[in-house]
Amino acid sequence: MTFHEFGFHARLLDGLDAMGFSKATPIQEQAIPVILNKKDLIACAQTGTGKTAAYVLPILHNIVSKENTTLNTVIIAPTRELAQQIDQQIEGFSYFLGVSSIPIYGGGDGATWDQQKRAMEGGVDIIIATPGRLIAQMAMGTIKFDQVEHLVLDEADRMLDMGFYEDIIRIINALPQKRQTLLFSATMPPKIRGLANRILNNPEEINIAISKPAEGILQQAYVVYNEQKEKLIESLLKDKTFNSVIIFASTKENVKKLDRSLQKLGIQSKSIHSDLEQIEREHILREFKNKQLSVLIGTDVLSRGIDVEGIDLVINFDVPPDPEDYIHRIGRTARAATTGTAITFINDLDQRKFFRIESMIGKEVPKIALPAELGVGPVYSPETRKHEPRNNKSGGGKKNFKRKPFRGKQGGKPAQ
Repeated sequence: MTFHEFGFHARLLDGLDAMGFSKATPIQEQAIPVILNKKDLIACAQTGTGKTAAYVLPILHNIVSKENTTLNTVIIAPTRELAQQIDQQIEGFSYFLGVSSIPIYGGGDGATWDQQKRAMEGGVDIIIATPGRLIAQMAMGTIKFDQVEHLVLDEADRMLDMGFYEDIIRIINALPQKRQTLLFSATMPPKIRGLANRILNNPEEINIAISKPAEGILQQAYVVYNEQKEKLIESLLKDKTFNSVIIFASTKENVKKLDRSLQKLGIQSKSIHSDLEQIEREHILREFKNKQLSVLIGTDVLSRGIDVEGIDLVINFDVPPDPEDYIHRIGRTARAATTGTAITFINDLDQRKFFRIESMIGKEVPKIALPAELGVGPVYSPETRKHEPRNNKSGGGKKNFKRKPFRGKQGGKPAQ
C-alpha cells in the first residue's frame, strides 16, 4: 500500500515524496486508517517497524487540515534520545506544512529549559516530552492543554518499567477528556493492559510481530569467560568487516571500562553514559549517525533511544537482564527491511538467562566456536546450571519450546 492511498493532505505527500517514502510498512498500513478515523488505538509493534510514522503522519494530516493554531498533540516518550528522534522525524515529515514541534526533556542546561519554555509560551503544535520534564513545565504554568486533541504514549511498556506510571496519570488528568489517545508498546504485559483500560476509549487493537526479532537479523552467540570478552571483541572488529557497530553492556562501569580498552587497541570508539553532559551525548550520537564514529558503546538506554540506519553489528557484551531487552538491543540492526548481525557473549553465569531469551523467541541461537588464540570457553549447558532453578518459567515465549541437550561441542563459523 502506498502513502498516496491514505488520502493525506497534498503538502504532506510532497514531504513524503521528497524524503523518498512510498510504501507503507504493516504497522503503518493498519494504524493510519484507524487514527484518521479518530479512534483510540493500542498497538503492539517492535522497534524498526515504522511505528513513529504510523502515528505522526495521520496527526500531521489532521493538524494541517484544520489550520491549527494552538497546542494540538502531546507525545510522551521514556527517554530524551527517543524524544529527539521523534522530533527529528516530525521535522522531516512536516517540511512543507509549517507545523511546529519541540522536544521537552531533562539533562540540558538552563538555555535548553528557557528555549523549551519560550517555545510553549509562543505556541507550538506538537510537544514530545519525557514525563518528568513535562510535569516540571506544567508546574511552571507554561503549557495550556485545553485544545489538545491527540495524546500518544510511545514505548509505554518501557515507561512503566522505569516507574513513570503516576507521572503519566498526572499528565493525562490535566488533558481534555475528549481527545484521541494512541498507545504504542513493544510488549503487552498485564500492566499495559491495565493502563490501556484506564485511559483509552473503546480502542482498536493492532499486533505486529510481538516480541520477535526482525527476520533480517543474523543472531549468533559465543560462550565465554569474562576475561575472554575484550579479546573476542578485538578479534571481531580487527578485520574492519563491520563499519557501524553498537556494543551494549549492562552497567555504566562496564561501558567505561570497555571504551578505555578499545581505545588502547586503536579501535575508534566512544561511550554514552549518565556521567556525560547532555550536549556531549548528543555530539557523540551525531558523530555515530554521520558515520564519523564506527563503534558506539552504551547501556540499554540506547536500545530504544537511537535511530540510525545502516548499523552492521550489535554486540551484547553482557546478556541483557530481560528477554524483551534482547529484542530491543538487537533491533538496532536490521531496521525495517535491512539486514544485520547480532552477537551475544554468554559467560558461565548468564547461561540460564540466555536460555530464557531463546525460549521467548522460540529458536536456538547458534553458538560459534571461539577463535583458537582465545582458548576454550565454558560448556553451554543452561538446563543443568546449579546456581539457578531448573524449572524457571519466566520469560514468556512458546510454552512448548524445547531445546536439544547440548553436549559441550561448539561449532559454526563467525559472521563474515
